[in-house]
Amino acid sequence: MKASLYWARVMLGIALALGFIAGVAAAQQSAAPAPPSVTSGGTASQIQKTIETYLRHLYAFGPDVEVHVSEPKDTPVAGLLVCDVKVKVEGNEETGKFYVSKDGKYLFRGELSDLTKDPLAENRAAMRTKNAPSMGDSKATITVVEYSDFECPVCRSLHDVMRGMLPNYPQVRLVFMDYPLEQIHPWARTAALAGRCAYDQSPQTFWKMYDLIYDNQDLIAAGNAYEKMTDYAGQAGLNLETFKSCMAGPDAAAAVDASVANGRELEVASTPTIFVNGRRIVGADPHALEQYIKYELAQQKSTGK
Repeated sequence: MKASLYWARVMLGIALALGFIAGVAAAQQSAAPAPPSVTSGGTASQIQKTIETYLRHLYAFGPDVEVHVSEPKDTPVAGLLVCDVKVKVEGNEETGKFYVSKDGKYLFRGELSDLTKDPLAENRAAMRTKNAPSMGDSKATITVVEYSDFECPVCRSLHDVMRGMLPNYPQVRLVFMDYPLEQIHPWARTAALAGRCAYDQSPQTFWKMYDLIYDNQDLIAAGNAYEKMTDYAGQAGLNLETFKSCMAGPDAAAAVDASVANGRELEVASTPTIFVNGRRIVGADPHALEQYIKYELAQQKSTGK
C-alpha cells in the first residue's frame, strides 16, 4: 500500500471512528481568512472550501488525495448544517457525515439524535432483510442482523463468537447481510456471490458455506477464490452446474449490491457491524453481544412478552 493511500485511510479513519470537534478558524490560524458565515453573507460553497482546506491541513492531504465536500444542508437543529466528506486516493474512497455550524466556524463528526424518536425502531425499519439468509425461529423475540465480509478477519472472529454463544440463546434469530469491502478485500465479493448462490439454491445450505468460508479463510486468496468457492459448494452438497451458472449470472450480483446499499443506508462504515434488535455493535465484542441479548431478554421478561 502506498504511503498516500495509507495515511488517507488512517487519518480519515480516525476521524470517522472517533469523531472530532474543531474550530475551523483556529486550525487555519493567521494564514487563512476568518471562516465565511452563511448568516452574514457567506455562501455554501465558501463553507465547503473552508472545510476542505481545514481537513487537508489537519491530515496533511497532498494533491494526490481528492477531498470532496458536499453542499451543506439544513438539519432539524437551528444553526447546524450537515454535509458528506469524501476522501479518495487511487480509486479507494471513504465517506463520512460531518456537521458544521451555520457561521462556518465549528465542525464536528458525530451522530445527531432526535430524543423524541426511538432510534432502534428506526434502525429496524431501515433493514432490508426479507430475502436474506437467516437461522433460528422466525418468531424469535431477538434478531441479530450481521453486516459482514467473508474476507474480514474480525468477521471471522465474530463468526467464532456467535457459533459458541447463540446455541445458548434459542430466543435469537441470526440474519446475514453481505457487506464486502472490495477496495481492501480482493476476494470478498466472490465469496459473497458464493454465499448468495448457495442461499438461492438451498437456503439452509448457506450456513454450511458460511462456516466453510470462515473456517478456511486463511487458505483463500484472490487467485484461488473461485476454485475454493466451487469446492466448498460441492462439500455443502450443492448442484455445481447450477452454482456456477448463478455465480456468473446477474441475480446474485444484484442481491449483494442491494445488501451493500442497505448497509450504507444504515451508515455501516466497517465490518462486522451487527444490530441486536436495532442496537448497533461494531466489531466482534462477545461481551457487548451477550450484554445486549441479556438486556433484551430482561426487558421482555419485565414487560411480560
